[in-house]
Amino acid sequence: MTEVRRQLFIGGAWADAAHGATLPVDDPATGEIIAHVADAGPEDARLAEEAAVSAQPGWARTAPRARSEILRRAYELILERTDELARLMTSEMGKPLAEARGEAAYAAEFLRWFSEEAVRIDGGLGLLPDGRTRMLLSRRPVGPSLLITPWNFPLAMATRKIGPAVAAGCTTILKPAPQTPLSALALAGILQEAGLPDGVLNVVPTSRAQAVCEPLLRGGRIRKLSFTGSTAVGRLLLAQCAGTVVRTSMELGGNAPFIVFEDADLDAAVDGAMVAKMRNMGEACTAANRFFVHRSVAGAFGRRLAARMAALEVGPGTRDGVDVGPLIDAAGRAKVEELVDDAVERGARVLTGGRTPGGPGCFYPPTVLADVAPGSRLLETEIFGPVAAILTFDDEDEVLDRANDTPWGLVGYVFTQGLDRGLRVSEGLEVGMVGLNTGLVSDPAAPFGGVKQSGLGREGGRAGIEEFLEYQYVAVPVR
Repeated sequence: MTEVRRQLFIGGAWADAAHGATLPVDDPATGEIIAHVADAGPEDARLAEEAAVSAQPGWARTAPRARSEILRRAYELILERTDELARLMTSEMGKPLAEARGEAAYAAEFLRWFSEEAVRIDGGLGLLPDGRTRMLLSRRPVGPSLLITPWNFPLAMATRKIGPAVAAGCTTILKPAPQTPLSALALAGILQEAGLPDGVLNVVPTSRAQAVCEPLLRGGRIRKLSFTGSTAVGRLLLAQCAGTVVRTSMELGGNAPFIVFEDADLDAAVDGAMVAKMRNMGEACTAANRFFVHRSVAGAFGRRLAARMAALEVGPGTRDGVDVGPLIDAAGRAKVEELVDDAVERGARVLTGGRTPGGPGCFYPPTVLADVAPGSRLLETEIFGPVAAILTFDDEDEVLDRANDTPWGLVGYVFTQGLDRGLRVSEGLEVGMVGLNTGLVSDPAAPFGGVKQSGLGREGGRAGIEEFLEYQYVAVPVR
């Protein structure tokens, strides 16, 4: 891979921001600035909008097979450059190289999946019940789309949105998180190399999200918003979309329950807990937040989980053998510190971790807390860090009530050897996804998304491309 460009990508060309502004990109393992990237403003956003709107008619007419082959080629290029992309992600986001390589593979799979979905967009022809009219149904792209991605999975969240949009025939403007713009810019270069026409993808990193995004959403030419981020920001964006009735899909916050029943295989439950909690240092919307463990096995589960967490190696993601990299920034670490301190002040016992190390970087140790008291702040908000909070329960109805007592509903995890109970509890959880005896639910072929204040719509799977398609119905009289 050539050197990643640090400019805006608009209309197929690389350009500096209108007023020459740049934003710094830090390495969270050291605090050092690793790059300065063009910092888009409203003028740049208007240029990106114009490029996307101008390219839309031609891209919508492009043959599905042609769209498919571009995505397939981009999939292959990502796999060829996995190590380079992984190092880029690790440098700007902090995750260990092994996890970053896994993310590159995961990101590529979205492009492969939607390359296959591009040629399966269908319609229909049927006779209406009165027998006097034929119904001709076709699918067409929603239109120019604004895609807003988070910093925790900078490559995969971009391909999870770009893949279905491109497959459906939509042009796009991608606004990556300001902490991690390099992965998005690298992806733009790959898609351009794969043959994506000018204007179909435009990338505008910015430190002024509201100034860039709000005019686009209120202007009437952007017809779709796909956002991944916090529920608080999601509410603001929904309000901005209301005036022009922009179609939205939103993957928002989570507060995932992880339920371990008395009949669970504890080894499998601990393995699942390590995945559900420690993927991406706990900085994931799918991360297990509240561990509800049956009273009869809570002690054993806590000891085993604490031993596994304590054995993890913490350090810079580029170093061999490191399992846990830094958190994204000082503010993220301070939030975790405050949540743990609050729980301990309320009586929680620290089984491992709980103390911030000295030295540079935004590191926080894997931490397990037992006897977490109701009302502790970490039970009511996303921790977004490597902290497992264990609570006990006595019966199924009780744990379901407590697990559902949250405005969020993204994912839940259930461990039990009873199939009937597993299915019954899964159905009782107010979430969009359930991991039954597994700590990993994410897959490009599965619909990803939540209920309640965890979001609207789905990404991935067959549902993913539906978010970027509209129906058109043509009534044809029967002669």
